[in-house]
Amino acid sequence: MAFKKLNFKKMNQREMIQKSKDFLLESTKRRSVREFSKKKFPISIIKNAIKAALTAPSGANKQPWHFVLVENEKVKKKIRVAAEKEEKEFYSHRAPDDWLKDLNKFETEWKKPFLEEAPYLIIVFKEVYDLNGIKKKKNYYVNESVGISCGFLIMALHNSGLACLPHTPSPMGFLEKVLKRPKNERAYLLIPVGFPSDKTRIPKLEKKEFNKVCSIK
Repeated sequence: MAFKKLNFKKMNQREMIQKSKDFLLESTKRRSVREFSKKKFPISIIKNAIKAALTAPSGANKQPWHFVLVENEKVKKKIRVAAEKEEKEFYSHRAPDDWLKDLNKFETEWKKPFLEEAPYLIIVFKEVYDLNGIKKKKNYYVNESVGISCGFLIMALHNSGLACLPHTPSPMGFLEKVLKRPKNERAYLLIPVGFPSDKTRIPKLEKKEFNKVCSIK
């Protein structure tokens, strides 16, 4: 493998502290929403966010991910119908009582109109093994790698002025069928993207305090 010299821009401490504060402030403004406007915007914005996600680190640089960007209304309808079928089973039979109790405060239910309301859906797939060619090749730290990439994606969307919802219908195998993905891919995350509708409400959430979730030794 060829190597090149790292071009690392050094900043003074004042700049570093300010940039860390700016990013922290911006990240506190990010919220997941379930009510979307149908207002359109250039698809290039989402493409750039996905490109940012592609810069994420991955185990042995295998990049074990694939992103499907859906704008077709018929495809969105198919996804909603299939998702609601699974979600109705989840809320009616599959989910244990404690899980449903934890969800009650968010007023969620099996109906998912946002899957059609949002102008775009991004479906993230993880490649459980590499099929680039005839022979299977192992991918490493797949869940960790794809999770990091999704974090990049969500913040890139927020930074671009868009809202999204990291959605995980249970189970998600229907996405592989609807979108006709190859056998080495598994659905990882379903993300509706757009502007919040004028009627959007968000729950009042409290994040855990820093000293309760971080230990310094």
